[in-house]
Amino acid sequence: MCTAESPQNSRSVGPSREMPFHGQVDLHCHSSCSDGILSPAALVSRAKANGVEVLALTDHDTCAGIAEAVAAGAGLGVEVIAGIEVSVAWGKRQLHVLGLGVDPEHPSMEALVQAQRRRREARAEIIAQRLEKRGFHGALAGARAQMEEGAEVLARPHFARWLVAAGHVDSATRAFKKLLGPGKIGDVKPDWPELAEVVELLHECGGLAVLAHPLKYGFTRTVLRRLLSAFEECGGDAVEVVCGQQTPVQTRDLAAMAVEAGLAGSIGSDFHTPGQPWAELGIARMPDGVEPVWNLWQNGRPIRPVR
Repeated sequence: MCTAESPQNSRSVGPSREMPFHGQVDLHCHSSCSDGILSPAALVSRAKANGVEVLALTDHDTCAGIAEAVAAGAGLGVEVIAGIEVSVAWGKRQLHVLGLGVDPEHPSMEALVQAQRRRREARAEIIAQRLEKRGFHGALAGARAQMEEGAEVLARPHFARWLVAAGHVDSATRAFKKLLGPGKIGDVKPDWPELAEVVELLHECGGLAVLAHPLKYGFTRTVLRRLLSAFEECGGDAVEVVCGQQTPVQTRDLAAMAVEAGLAGSIGSDFHTPGQPWAELGIARMPDGVEPVWNLWQNGRPIRPVR
């Protein structure tokens, strides 16, 4: 947990300035380079079809798809922002933090990606061993076979897809409920880097740090408020006030907590695959009353769209 006093905060959360773009924004999505289905180019094309003009590609623990996404965006008129979703530790809890506008070629980013890949590979081997003991033979090879071409991250959704393909369960949702989700045999927690360490690294690499999908952790309201306070103390910049499926009441509540914690708001679909309307590209809208994260790009904490 982040308990130390925070350094002088360099962001300016003053009066909002004019938004630097006028179309829809999606600042959280995944391609086949991690656990998504679509290639980076196909992802950008789908975003364009959905009216998205600014898209952040935030694959899990990798920046491998950024170059392809940028090239596709240049041809389609979609501004692509280099992003990443990093798995981190907050005490004994696991969280995800987005880096928006990071430099994929920064030495610290390259080192982080390599370290996360090693952690994920080690986790995948443990998951496979546990599944083997339960009679699910060939789990590791099966999960690898579910990785899309060019994927650099082996993740639990690949095991879920294999379990479905092998006929062990009837859906990926069922795979997580029975075998891969919290408290199940596939719930293996690697030695993720600490929250404060990752926030500092993302800033070092030129990006903003955004707490991803805060409602997905199952925290009580008290713990969630403590997390937002700790994130701000660590130098975090924003929290996703809209991500995937949530009610208007939840959105208003998150927006109020973001303001209370002194954090800006971000939005994203957390898109992984077509056919999930609650997590479709471009679905999220920024609620009133919270400072949009893109204002920070103009108010002293610029992030660089990749050119």
